[in-house]
Amino acid sequence: MGGIFHFHYHPIRQLEPSSFTTEPQSPRCENFNLIEFRLAQTMIFAINEINSSPELLPNVTLGYKIYDGCSSETLSVKAVMALIGTQEESISDYNCTFTSRVPAIFADAGFIRSLVEATLTGPFRIPMISFSAMCQCFGEHNFETLFETMPSDSLQIMALTSLLKHFGWNFVGLIQSTSTYMAQESETILQELKQVGICIAFREAFSETDSRERINQLVNNLKQSHIKIIIAFATLADMEVLFQEIVRQNVTGIQWIGSQSWISVPILSAEPNARYLLGALGFDIPKANIPGLKEFLLQANPKQSPGNPLLNEFWEKTFHCSMRNISGCCPEFQAQQCTGNENLQDVNNSYTDTSQLRVSYHVYKAVYVIARALHNLLSCGDDGCPKLSDVTSWQTFQSTDADGSAIHSHSDGNWIQKYELVNRQISASGAIDVVTVGRYDSSRPSGQELKISEQDIVWSNGQKEVPRGICSESCPPGTRKSMRPGEPVCCFDCVQCHAAHISNVTDARSCTKCPLEYWPNQYRNECLLKEVEFLSFQDRIGITLISFTVCGACLTIATAVVFFKYRHSPLARANNSELSFLMLLSLLLCFLSSLLFSAQPTHWSCTLRFTVFSVTVVLCLSAVLGKTLVVLLAFKSVTVQSKRVKWLNPRCQRVGVLTLTSIQCLICILWITASPPFPFNNLQYYQHVISLECHVGSPIYFTVIFLYIFLLAGVTLAAAYFARKLPDSFNEATHITFSLLLFLVVWITFFPVYVSAPEKYAAAVHAFAILASSFGFLLCIFAPKCYIILLRPEKNTRKNLINFSSK
Repeated sequence: MGGIFHFHYHPIRQLEPSSFTTEPQSPRCENFNLIEFRLAQTMIFAINEINSSPELLPNVTLGYKIYDGCSSETLSVKAVMALIGTQEESISDYNCTFTSRVPAIFADAGFIRSLVEATLTGPFRIPMISFSAMCQCFGEHNFETLFETMPSDSLQIMALTSLLKHFGWNFVGLIQSTSTYMAQESETILQELKQVGICIAFREAFSETDSRERINQLVNNLKQSHIKIIIAFATLADMEVLFQEIVRQNVTGIQWIGSQSWISVPILSAEPNARYLLGALGFDIPKANIPGLKEFLLQANPKQSPGNPLLNEFWEKTFHCSMRNISGCCPEFQAQQCTGNENLQDVNNSYTDTSQLRVSYHVYKAVYVIARALHNLLSCGDDGCPKLSDVTSWQTFQSTDADGSAIHSHSDGNWIQKYELVNRQISASGAIDVVTVGRYDSSRPSGQELKISEQDIVWSNGQKEVPRGICSESCPPGTRKSMRPGEPVCCFDCVQCHAAHISNVTDARSCTKCPLEYWPNQYRNECLLKEVEFLSFQDRIGITLISFTVCGACLTIATAVVFFKYRHSPLARANNSELSFLMLLSLLLCFLSSLLFSAQPTHWSCTLRFTVFSVTVVLCLSAVLGKTLVVLLAFKSVTVQSKRVKWLNPRCQRVGVLTLTSIQCLICILWITASPPFPFNNLQYYQHVISLECHVGSPIYFTVIFLYIFLLAGVTLAAAYFARKLPDSFNEATHITFSLLLFLVVWITFFPVYVSAPEKYAAAVHAFAILASSFGFLLCIFAPKCYIILLRPEKNTRKNLINFSSK
């Protein structure tokens, strides 16, 4: 099996451009990477286990050839070509197809290196298994031979978005690497955050190769910014350079949200970086345990493989010594001589620490996947046992039966992707430990993918409270967002909803208008049914109205009783007792009709209040007109011999009153038939109160009944005016004149108030107008007679009436 691991990073490239006349030199590598060395050792450990297993690949020994890619595209290409070029078969045809004995190439490659390596291995159908390539863009290029052990970064971005939403952080900073891959993924982050309403306060891009001034400027910007929630979507090498400057400038108080590339790497946990990364959060693939791996790692020793440069460099990196003979060589070289007897069990570094086996576990499982595939291909069947030379690399991978958590391609739609939410904390020993505080499972229902144990999280600077990451406080219900010009959408002011509008959710973008029958409460977060207002028996106006009605009705009944008891007295007979009783009946009905205005408007009450009132008033006016005309005709007939005497008989009086009243009844019948009054909700007077009113239905008929009433009142007033100078014993005409004047004043005043006032007060005005005019008739016409009948009986004699008449 082939392996390409990047045992070094920060390659030293040639500074001067090539002259193209000599062979260019390969980049020199520096900074030995202990984590990559552990990955290679894990691959070797898995191969050794398989070779020792009697059940898996019996009689077949797996070998390995491992190259150092040195974090360089150039050296990665050289390593791939070396693995491909070691085949015994020659390239014989133009299509460059041949049988490879390398079942797979394991490569810890990034985005660019994966593209290069997959381009090279694709034509030869050699599967390449990547341990760190996570870009979803590979699916766009249709790399059939490129397989990954890590989830796509699209899932990591979704998990980061869920994390920000969970803690309510909507105003964050973004730091990214300038590499092509990181730039693409950062754009995906921006789009994803924008969709859920999270704003990027600032965005900085940098690289480990940037000048010191550029890194210094970036850290200064972080120090001066009030944004304390920072997403660092950058490579491990870039973050190392950044944190060196952060430590130098002593920048603390930042809540780091890290990407998978660096969040759980122990190399950043060593002092003096430890306290600056305390509380950092990020997602990483789930960790696992590999039995026996730690013991195998501790067996590494340069004495076992003399001349192995990787083991020598690993030993020098671990024990800070030199494997070279430095005695008397270089005075400036301060390292001590390595003896080879140093003990790895006394060392605690990223190589010996097996508590965070994440990528290593995927390497381990991937090796077993290929081994099981080879085992299946080489198993004997009915056709015999296949030869090892007949097995191709692509056949090997096509026969894998691995579960979905080991290897996948971008065509695997059912691959279950999971992450662990890790938090950098201080362990009991004082070292920085990476603790799992949550999980993200893409197979769970929408909205339930993220599970967090908040009580286990330690925040930046060791705080226990969740840091704030917002530009503006959430707008409570009853308010809406008002965007600040020139600022991100996460920066806004909260403006109270206007009248008749509400918002019942937090951070409402706009307020919703209440239905016409509803009105907002004082907090503007709920629409309440408006209070319905109408003249009722319970309020003060209604009680006052009822009191006057009862008083008027009682006085009318009492007057009728007095007139009935003294109906044979000269005064009662002289004032046309039949019309007087008819008038008292109409007044009683008028008083009682005012009660219809003190009830909730309904179809029946609205119809009755207008029709009963109009008919009873006309009945009263007809009786008054009849009494006045009888007086006039009686005196005129005595002095002038004419046929007018026939109109003085009671029958004609009854027919006259009935005819005049029937006309009003006919108008009311036509009104009810054509367009009757009806109740309706009037919303124009008050914003928060519904005025339940009686609409007149047809304004024409409403006007006609009042014109008819005023016509009768005018004719009666004219007749009474002409009869005002009759003898004092028949002074009823004077009283009628005053009562009609009061009637006209009341009803002329009634109209402007009735038209402009809400129903409660319009109905009250209407009822009081009825009561006032009724009291006017009762007091002006009947009160003087009752006074004489009851209190001055000496004047209620025929002699007294004749004496007044002779005068």
